[in-house]
Amino acid sequence: MRFASLEKAIFGQPEVAVGVVPGGGGNEMLSRLAGRARALEIILSGDDYDAQTAERYGWINRAIPDAELDGFVENLVRRISVFDQQTLSETKRLLNRTGIPEASELLESRTAFISGAVSKNTQEKVSKAIARGFGQRGDFELNLGHHISNIE
Repeated sequence: MRFASLEKAIFGQPEVAVGVVPGGGGNEMLSRLAGRARALEIILSGDDYDAQTAERYGWINRAIPDAELDGFVENLVRRISVFDQQTLSETKRLLNRTGIPEASELLESRTAFISGAVSKNTQEKVSKAIARGFGQRGDFELNLGHHISNIE
């Protein structure tokens, strides 16, 4: 389950913008969560998405006001924790039959990711992005979708 702060959360898949395909399950999981068309939009655009859009797209379960987020999650955990553990485990196992990608799917994406990550073009783009603030607290990181598409 995925819950996010309505005011603070920013989602994105910036890999394509720097020359690699998502390799950590983004291709497989996002299309299962949001559908193929929205997964294409998210992954190919490399843009930022707020929590409200992520919720509407099915990327997250709920976008919750930041002041209520911790309490909501704690209450949910407390509620689930009193249910029968065997029933919970069996239910999750059955749900996972269609919701979790096969290992071969993940391996194929991982291989494509690694191939792209070592390319000269990607290395140059990542170096430029790091010099501009990628991976560091600041405007570049908080507005990654905007900045990542302007790296030349």
